[in-house]
Amino acid sequence: MRRYFDACNAADYDALVSCFTPDAVHYFPPGLDGVPWRTADTIARGWQHCVATLGSQWTVDRIVVSQDSPEAVMEWTHWKNASGTALRGVEWYVFDADSLRISEIRAYYAAPADRSATINELVGFAYADRGYPLASGPTSDREGT
Repeated sequence: MRRYFDACNAADYDALVSCFTPDAVHYFPPGLDGVPWRTADTIARGWQHCVATLGSQWTVDRIVVSQDSPEAVMEWTHWKNASGTALRGVEWYVFDADSLRISEIRAYYAAPADRSATINELVGFAYADRGYPLASGPTSDREGT
């Protein structure tokens, strides 16, 4: 994960691609065009664009790693130096168990909710297919919830 952020900060295409499985997906909250980003190439080019146009740099603020599955969570800050602003957030990482490359990232921002959305959730993420609740109700009996 730190190698990935180093590659982001350097806008190093080859280093970025090497962090991901070829079919990796990066999910984002609503508000960005062209999301989710699908494929290692798309993800690498997206971060190169952010560095070039926004002056983006990122810091790794905290990391929590699962001992039972190839998953981790990172809290980060995205410094947008061109505008003098920053965005804080958390990402959930899923790794390919064999290669240990990133196969999926789910980004969550510390930002106001989209008041026009009925449910604020990641664009393009298959909540129903993954067993996430689609309505309020009692706590699920699903393992891990």
